[in-house]
Amino acid sequence: MKYFLIAGEASGDLHGANLMKAIKKEDPEASFRFYGGDLMSSVGGTRLCHYRKLAYMGFLPVLAHLPQILWGMHRCKREIANWKPDAVILIDYPGFNLQIARYVHRRKICPVYYYIGPKIWAWKEGRIKSIRANVDRLFSILPFEVDFYEKKHNYPISYVGNPTADEIAAFNAEYHETKEAFCLRHRLDPQKGIIALLPGSRRVEVKRNLAIMCRGVGRFFDKGYQVVIGATSALPASLYTKILAHLPKNLRGKYVVVTNETFPLLSHSTVATIVSGTAVLEGVLMGVPLVAVYKTPFGRLLKWMQEHILQVEWVTLPNLISKKLVVSELVAGDTRDYLIDEFLDEMLPGNLLYDEQVAEYKRVWDRLGPIGAAEHAAREMVGRIKGEWKEA
Repeated sequence: MKYFLIAGEASGDLHGANLMKAIKKEDPEASFRFYGGDLMSSVGGTRLCHYRKLAYMGFLPVLAHLPQILWGMHRCKREIANWKPDAVILIDYPGFNLQIARYVHRRKICPVYYYIGPKIWAWKEGRIKSIRANVDRLFSILPFEVDFYEKKHNYPISYVGNPTADEIAAFNAEYHETKEAFCLRHRLDPQKGIIALLPGSRRVEVKRNLAIMCRGVGRFFDKGYQVVIGATSALPASLYTKILAHLPKNLRGKYVVVTNETFPLLSHSTVATIVSGTAVLEGVLMGVPLVAVYKTPFGRLLKWMQEHILQVEWVTLPNLISKKLVVSELVAGDTRDYLIDEFLDEMLPGNLLYDEQVAEYKRVWDRLGPIGAAEHAAREMVGRIKGEWKEA
């Protein structure tokens, strides 16, 4: 059968690649065409457009590249109409994908499946009308979305598990490096505890958050800890070097930077400070007590939005999954270096909060359910196309 997939950013490319692999197991004759990236290309099929040509966020960037985005959407519609796939599979990226869903549904080309749907429970809840009208089945990776869609909006969905849990489970099964060996590779002291700083994967996140995170843990050097920054090769090393060079003199030269080793770093860390995003869920599933931070240039505005516009009480996934405060959030106007210091200090081993955090983190695993999100989604998608799927 023929599958047309659309992923509009790096994370979608990863999830799309894993889904394609799982579909091939269910349907060995599967043929793919897609908007995506290098990971999806490595699985096979025909890439029609790289997501980098369309992945723009924010009003001004979108406006500046609007002709390119509109051309990409026009071509996407034309390719779907001409190829006539057995299913169109949308992966996040709602601004673009909901328009495609509407086009495909109105022309009755094929079923539309949404894998990792829009976060309309946070804002733009009105998009439920478009999803209900144009998406044949939504495949969720967040367990709390079941109640949101089914109880609040009477729209049945399929919860298939969480890809982050799958990644952590695979890592835990395969990674056997000791802390001593990890420290030896990075010139660290294996006798000292490690505090991990994960400042995000985007340039703007690192520029806004790394310095305040470093200052927030500065006092822990005197307590016998070493601080390790988890960097990404997607950003230049000079970005981190420049920020560290402008720290107060008493902190310069004390931080160790490791690149593309988020999971190994977390596995050997005592506590962590992490920029809000998927990495917070990764830290929780790795069992590392942490503080989530997110500094913005309009902190007071975001704080106001969180209180008056956003439809959720928290911004981090573990808190939303648990439906209570599991991870301390220092976001928007609450992002202060002294608060990072105070919160982390309460989480050190030997403190009551440390044991409470570790115990609560284990419960997050239970709420996420069985591993194999891509496999579960692929099995149901293929079954529905063939008319063989039976509702539980």
